[in-house]
Amino acid sequence: MALFKPKERIDKMIDLTPEHLRDIGVNTLLLDIDNTMTTHDNPIPAEGVVEWIERMKAAGVVMIVVSNNNGERVRKFSELLGLEYEGLALKPLPTGFRRACRRLGVKPGQTAVVGDQIFTDILGGNLLGAYTVWTVPYLPEQGAKFRFKRALERLLVKLWRD
Repeated sequence: MALFKPKERIDKMIDLTPEHLRDIGVNTLLLDIDNTMTTHDNPIPAEGVVEWIERMKAAGVVMIVVSNNNGERVRKFSELLGLEYEGLALKPLPTGFRRACRRLGVKPGQTAVVGDQIFTDILGGNLLGAYTVWTVPYLPEQGAKFRFKRALERLLVKLWRD
């Protein structure tokens, strides 16, 4: 059960601060796209994301996008933010996260995985050995597969509280 539990829960990715990251010993962020930085399949970052990325860069926080999306979507979105990326990451397997860490020259223990899905972002980050931060999705997806996963996530949260 611990593999599915995030170290931290926040409303939005932009709520993270460089000071908090320093306090928890993190200097690198591995960022999801859909419902973490924008709504699902939206090519435009959500309000405040571009400014947050710039604040983090100015504070010396290293960031890379790690997404299960196809390379072209991930490339275009990442370029808008001036970030490197790993597409087709195969989350929850830690493969894409490991590639991102190697590319940046960092150890998993120095990183935080930030994402909205327990069964991809959080599980994959925990398997990697990273600090995991679970965000509220910008807009819940409507497909049956996503509704099923979100129902399982709600069940896990209830179990954690009991």
